Amino acid sequence: MKKIYVLLSMLFASFSMNAQEAMEKDYTDALKFVEVWLDAQKDFDNLPGISAVAVKDQEIIWKGGFGESNMSEEIATEASTICSICSISKLFTSIAVMKLYEEGKLSLDDEIQDILPWFDLKQKYKGSGPITIRAILTHSAGLPREANASYWSAPDFEFPKDKNFQDGLAELETLYPSSTYFQYSNLGLALLGKVVEEVSGKDYDAYVKENILEPLGLKDTRSFLPKELYGKEMAIGYSATKRNGDRDLINFFEANAITPAAGFSSNVLDLAKFASWQFRLLNEDTGYEVLKSSTLKYMQNVQWVDPDFDTMWGLGFSVYKGSDGSKWVGHGGSCPGYRTVVSLNPKTKMAYSVMINAGGESPAKYVRGIHSILSKVESNSENSKELKLDDYVGHFNPQPWASEMYIGKWGDKLALIYLPSSSPGSDLTFLKHIKDDEFRRVRGDGELGESISFIRDEDGNIIKMKRYNNFYTKIRM
Repeated sequence: MKKIYVLLSMLFASFSMNAQEAMEKDYTDALKFVEVWLDAQKDFDNLPGISAVAVKDQEIIWKGGFGESNMSEEIATEASTICSICSISKLFTSIAVMKLYEEGKLSLDDEIQDILPWFDLKQKYKGSGPITIRAILTHSAGLPREANASYWSAPDFEFPKDKNFQDGLAELETLYPSSTYFQYSNLGLALLGKVVEEVSGKDYDAYVKENILEPLGLKDTRSFLPKELYGKEMAIGYSATKRNGDRDLINFFEANAITPAAGFSSNVLDLAKFASWQFRLLNEDTGYEVLKSSTLKYMQNVQWVDPDFDTMWGLGFSVYKGSDGSKWVGHGGSCPGYRTVVSLNPKTKMAYSVMINAGGESPAKYVRGIHSILSKVESNSENSKELKLDDYVGHFNPQPWASEMYIGKWGDKLALIYLPSSSPGSDLTFLKHIKDDEFRRVRGDGELGESISFIRDEDGNIIKMKRYNNFYTKIRM
């Protein structure tokens, strides 16, 4: 009987492994569409450079860079290119605060003036609740958005030093009663950096490096912009597009006292490690790595919902609902010359980071685009060995009706997309092989639509695609 149990256990384990393997997705073809789409969007959106990464739990499944990090010297953007990550800095400050909370050195309900005796910002509302650590982490403390300085103003971006930052508080007043509305506040997170220093007894930069960056192996993440790497390993920042299509070069800046809210630099590879750390911790009930698993889960739960029910925030983390209804967490960053984002889905363990060395375009749109393409991948889709789908791959000319058309492999089918595209996943059209060089469009309900065929030259090379009796010339692979 014991042998039977052992045999059944082995069969069950084998079945589980096979089932798991059967459910594994091959993203190879989809990632080619990601590359084609991002390369096209970089040109059509007039970006100097863009880098991106896609993460599945502990694995980087794709990384890449397009365009240039330094246009005057024609230095290519790579996945390793460093950028200012601006407000993503707030996540590291929030983690530092929560680490001190875990150690019993502060309470989330501590009032800011009890920790920082020099805090003398005027409370405008007599009936306001207290300005607590928790309220600042959720941007619901009623604090104004900025400190008393014009540091976002071009061309010099004069961020205040510590003394000016502290002295300027007396000139400010609360915008709302605490715990009334969401009001994003760089001032608030900059104050939490001072809390970290006061409670830990260490310099903010040293504390974050020792307790977060080094333990997580984030070697290219710093609490400052590395001037010695500027224009080389670190991208130069450019302005938003002007009416004539040009972008201005942005002056180098230092965030000074605003560092805990907006001063960090990193690259998408380090933010991929940062995402994988979160997935490791979220997968544990009693795990510990920098933080307890329960603490990170608590941070990523909704802690504040604005009265309009559109804005939700955790403890430092933005929390939002994806198009499929699932929970996403992360943060974006926008500093002079840089736009960045990191987004994670705790349930599917998919994460993305995008960095752009220019103002204007939102990096979140590229995260949505990458995710929408990868979301189309299904399990167990294999290429036909008999059909050489590579013959049909390439860019085709749909002018004057559209800018470009790309056709690529997608498992045992072809997929077609017009470029540029604001929603590439939705805009994918799949083509099923019928015979010879004839395909048919796969409708949304799985039924087959119109016929699409390809024309070869006398050497057997595909030179045109025919659809609705119209021809589209192949212009390149």
